[in-house]
Amino acid sequence: MSQTERESRSEATAADLRLASAVRSKDRKATAEFVEAYADLLYAYLAHRLFPNMSHAEDLVQEVFLTALQNIGGYGGKSSLRSWLLGIARHKVEDHYRRVLKESPMDDVETLEIESAEQNEDAGFQDYERARAAEILGRLREDYRLLLRWKYWDRKSASEMAAATGKTGKAIKRALSRARAQFRKRWEDACV
Repeated sequence: MSQTERESRSEATAADLRLASAVRSKDRKATAEFVEAYADLLYAYLAHRLFPNMSHAEDLVQEVFLTALQNIGGYGGKSSLRSWLLGIARHKVEDHYRRVLKESPMDDVETLEIESAEQNEDAGFQDYERARAAEILGRLREDYRLLLRWKYWDRKSASEMAAATGKTGKAIKRALSRARAQFRKRWEDACV
């Protein structure tokens, strides 16, 4: 992506400012144009972050638009509408992660052999093929999938996750260890 393309994605254009102003003044046609222009982008972003729970992505797209419409008065054009909406979407994903992880008991009902869970906990994840990793992530239970995404994609620490979910740091670390072990086991099973 060229410098000009990056700038056009991060800076508000005159069209962004006009559209935001029209939406702010409750222009129904502009609001429909706003939703139509960004719905596919938001859905793709959210679906990627929440795979395989597409129903959650659809719900979060609606939440993003509701939040955006409620707060369009605060849009000052410091960034493009696209960037502003993706920022809202990122926060909605984090809220979703927090909700799911707060409700999760963090107890593992399955017995797994985790003899080396503490060794090389970060090793190899960055080198895995994206498609294969996404497919394996999609087969994990939701709380494990979200913990791994939060840890490795959003680079959240266990203490940040604990603070966001109301769980203890120790509970998050144990759940991360189990999630990594399940991922690793499924990865190895797929290689056999």
